[in-house]
Amino acid sequence: MATGQLEAARIEESVSRRILCVFPHYTPSFGTFEHAYPLTDGVQAFMPPQGLLVIAAWLPKTWEIRFLDENMQRATDEDFAWCDAVFVSGMHIQRPQINDICRRAHAHDKPAALGGPSVSACPDYYPDFDYLHVGELGDATERLIERLAADPSRPDSQVILTTQDRLDMTKFPLPAYEMLPLRKYFLGSIQFSSGCPYQCEFCDIPGLYGRNPRLKTPQQVTAELDKMLECGLTGSVYFVDDNFIGNRKAALDLLPHLVEWQKKNGYALQFACEATLNIAKRPEILALMREAYFATIFCGIETPDPAALKAMSKQHNMMVPILEGVETLNSYGMEVVSGIILGLDTDTPEAGEGILEFIDQSRIPLLTINLLQALPRTPLWDRLKRENRLIDDEDRDSNIDFLLPYDQVVGMWRSCMGRAYTPDKLFARFEHQATHVYPKRIRPPNSPQRVNAHNIKRGLTMLAKIFWHVGVLSDYRRQFWAYAWPRLKSGDIEWVISAGLVAHHLILFARDASGGKQTASYYSTRLQQVAVPAE
Repeated sequence: MATGQLEAARIEESVSRRILCVFPHYTPSFGTFEHAYPLTDGVQAFMPPQGLLVIAAWLPKTWEIRFLDENMQRATDEDFAWCDAVFVSGMHIQRPQINDICRRAHAHDKPAALGGPSVSACPDYYPDFDYLHVGELGDATERLIERLAADPSRPDSQVILTTQDRLDMTKFPLPAYEMLPLRKYFLGSIQFSSGCPYQCEFCDIPGLYGRNPRLKTPQQVTAELDKMLECGLTGSVYFVDDNFIGNRKAALDLLPHLVEWQKKNGYALQFACEATLNIAKRPEILALMREAYFATIFCGIETPDPAALKAMSKQHNMMVPILEGVETLNSYGMEVVSGIILGLDTDTPEAGEGILEFIDQSRIPLLTINLLQALPRTPLWDRLKRENRLIDDEDRDSNIDFLLPYDQVVGMWRSCMGRAYTPDKLFARFEHQATHVYPKRIRPPNSPQRVNAHNIKRGLTMLAKIFWHVGVLSDYRRQFWAYAWPRLKSGDIEWVISAGLVAHHLILFARDASGGKQTASYYSTRLQQVAVPAE
């Protein structure tokens, strides 16, 4: 047993504390599918907060823990009065909501401790928190536990605890999934590795988590999947690893265990992940992913322009021609989701047209088109700071002084969103998937884990809502039925449900975006300020 674990065991015997874990509300965005929730059987949030659930599981067993995800339920005065301390975690885009939780904790004179990726990159963003946990689970976590065990009152000044000795991922506890209603999440989530070997200019992952991916064991991963099923998760699980093939050997070692788990559990879940596009050169990995029932893969394509990829240090996307890589992934039954960036230094006034042409050629249904943002602890931030091109202006959707006029870049974004997600264009891309991609997936058995009273009721509920809201009430019902009717006749109900949910969200969000009602960057301060929950 590690020193920290021994210390935690000693604390368990001697003291008890009440910890309120609060995950902050997300700003509604393109990638969190809020518009789809009313068409489901009760979904209220996107994915479970992995990091905070791991911390909750790591705390001493005698400590009482209350866990609230404010995407579902706001922490009340009673919650703050109940606890001895408040734990918070989040990303940059949740910064106003994070600080709002701190304010509410202090209103009850309770210490607030913050960990996670945002504070680890930018501790100076959070001057009001009592404790800052910088870095991953490790010795800083144990020091925080020791301090609260000794004295749960607020310290006289801010205490910054920085992890020097990270806990080996093989010793991570199972996340405390039992503390949340997993059935109310759009997707489940799981982490296999941390870190990425590549150094894309705009990405902060190597700076935060390193370039040598650290790993859980396959047995840990399957144990987490078991626990998610026990806690009521249905549908899909997303591997939140920054790059599923950051360590290709480890991925190859894991996949047979996932295949065996699926067979043992009647293919109860679909899987999705993120990976660099050069996965297309690894047929041995793709074949096993298909057998494990991976249905979706997110690839940060970023731009179809090779010169731009080279400039952002993403040459690995050019190991195969991009369209050829997408087609290869499709041939294994995997629908590609892509990230696209506007506002690159290499962009010309025709960049938007180039993106729209790429969307037509690739037939990727879902592409997250976003304005470039410079994040702290990235090579992009460092370069633009040297060039004096970082802008602190809350009225802008990006903190970058683009080489093209700002209004022109935002205009391109709005045009791309409006034209890429017209019902005709979007359902044509889903039609291509249903004709050329989905049939190449394995056909999972009609096992008890898949065909049961709960899943049948769940599917019928979603289908009825989609038929009414999309098939009857929407102004794009004609395009929906042109896609859905052949699928219904062939019995491919899941394809109708998934496309109906996703398309409804994309169309509504894109209309708001093209009309100026959404910001062009998911990091925009202007939108975040609106999203702090009201009292």
